Amino acid sequence: MPKPVKGARFGGSPAHERLIMANLATALFQHGRVRTTEAKAKRLRPVAERLITKAKKGDIHNRRQVLKVVRDKSVVHHLFTEIAPTFAERPGGYTRITKLGPRKGDNAPMALIELVTEPMRQVTTRATSTAESAKAETKRDAKAEEAAKAETEQDAKVETEQDSAEAAESTEGKADESAGDEKAEEKKDES
Repeated sequence: MPKPVKGARFGGSPAHERLIMANLATALFQHGRVRTTEAKAKRLRPVAERLITKAKKGDIHNRRQVLKVVRDKSVVHHLFTEIAPTFAERPGGYTRITKLGPRKGDNAPMALIELVTEPMRQVTTRATSTAESAKAETKRDAKAEEAAKAETEQDAKVETEQDSAEAAESTEGKADESAGDEKAEEKKDES
């Protein structure tokens, strides 16, 4: 048995609350959206989704169960023939609650509950594309790192070659100077 909801019920009695939910569900299926308070929208969502799930099955038993809640036969027909086939591929989440501003008279938080009309995105495709884009990004990063590493190594080689060339020039210059110094010393010794 479901656990009763704590706190005050909508309308005061359980029967009145069931009628409120039935009327809200009927209006939701008839118009596609209902503007109501946040509390009522949150309580309506599981009721409406359960009814849509029954309508997706489409047999007479489920039609009779939906008729217990939604008493208008034209709305039930609309639910079974038009609304349920649009949700055939969707495993759940048939409704959306959007919070609106507070109501002007009593400042009650308002919400809009509506049927989701967008087609379902393929989760596997999206996950695959995300994984592929992550792999591509990783490859790009690796290539960029390799290019930066190669550039750094090339700069280091150029600097090393320049340093060795400068060192060679300086040693040649020193050797020339030392040879010149030795000749000068020899001349001094001779004289």
